[in-house]
Amino acid sequence: MFSLVWGTFATTLGWVVAADFRGAAHRFHAFSHAATPFVGSGAHVMGVGFFRLVAGLFALIGPIVLVTGLLELWRGETETFSLPPVGGWFVLVQAVILGAALWSFWRRSGFLRRQWDVGSGPRRAAVAGVTALTVAFTLLLALGSGTWMLAAWLLGGLCGIALLLSDPADSATDV
Repeated sequence: MFSLVWGTFATTLGWVVAADFRGAAHRFHAFSHAATPFVGSGAHVMGVGFFRLVAGLFALIGPIVLVTGLLELWRGETETFSLPPVGGWFVLVQAVILGAALWSFWRRSGFLRRQWDVGSGPRRAAVAGVTALTVAFTLLLALGSGTWMLAAWLLGGLCGIALLLSDPADSATDV
């Protein structure tokens, strides 16, 4: 199941960013800089070319992993999996990290808040999807439900890709 989810996500994100479809590489670069906590407006460490190179690797490896996952599914070798039970401290630390991340992304200057404020229906749906599926992923991780956790990861990633492609290429620097 992991091969299917990872292959789908890596292929989609890899080709979109590597091809710079609708300025996705520039927007991904801006999003990654905006999403990094405690970073000022200093110089970027990695440029757009680096993101496109890494995305190209994902675009080449993703279909191989996806086909492997499809072959496993075809042969009946896939099965649902669950994670080992976690302790209360792990759940508490996980909740604190999730809360800090959501606060950072949704505060007035956070990138999800800015995307929500300037967005229309589809963009707001993508922002809500990313937020809800991040919470769902964290809850499912705490509950030990591996299969559903991977589904939340895939859907949240696809919402993120939709958000990445929601603007025309000329507004990539507005993020």
